[in-house]
Amino acid sequence: MKSILDNRPGLKAVIDQVAEVTGYLWQKGWAERNGGNITVNITEFVDDEIKALPAIAPVKQIGKVLPNLKGKYFYAKGTGKRMRDLARFPMENGSIIRICDDCASYEIIADKPVAPTSELPSHLALQDYLLASGSCYKATLHTHPIELVAMSHIKRFLKGNEMTKVLWSMIPETLAFAPLGIGIVPYAMPGSIELADATLEQIKKHDVVMWEKHGTVAVGVDIMDAFDQTDVLCKAANIYMCAKSMGSEPDGMTDQEMKDIQETFNLPTSRPC
Repeated sequence: MKSILDNRPGLKAVIDQVAEVTGYLWQKGWAERNGGNITVNITEFVDDEIKALPAIAPVKQIGKVLPNLKGKYFYAKGTGKRMRDLARFPMENGSIIRICDDCASYEIIADKPVAPTSELPSHLALQDYLLASGSCYKATLHTHPIELVAMSHIKRFLKGNEMTKVLWSMIPETLAFAPLGIGIVPYAMPGSIELADATLEQIKKHDVVMWEKHGTVAVGVDIMDAFDQTDVLCKAANIYMCAKSMGSEPDGMTDQEMKDIQETFNLPTSRPC
């Protein structure tokens, strides 16, 4: 069967990377059953032939007006689809969607009429913000990192920047590779506009956002970058829990030690692009 990826190496490389990352998510235990979802802005790879493709499923409402997404194209994981299946067959477990001219609805154009993730409003709201702010970030990832979700069940870590401070203090690389820390969104109904709006506020200051008792949302220049951001923070959470299991609260690096790292490596305090 002909695929939209045929003879389009740039687009195929993006989808192949999505498949690679979803395999990692499954191996790490972050993607049980159909857990997690992904969207990637692929507009730069869209040619006139793709633009002319008709919709292959009825137009669906997003639930928000997103003015910066008019005519944009995205790859989105399918709702109810498993990451482990997407790793092998990305175009059978996800689809290419086009945002309609009203900026409030979308249509599926390829390869199959796979309904996008139920978290699509949150993902597209983030993509709208990224475009509006001139960001080079194109990918959004929602997954269920075990250690980070576990930490979100403890009230202490939901206050202020407490989770960020603890994670940064566990190993220097966390501060170096996740310098914007992790934002916190109080529990909200999955797939709701409320959740989308709260996530948007946190993503203005962080590259990774923790949905209380649910999972994380990360943004990146591509899907591997979004995965790496999450992976670095989850590694720190794992170190914290391993140390805690030895019977005492981990000391972590001091405030001065963390400040020295920030100054030595000139780490950003806001998104670089």
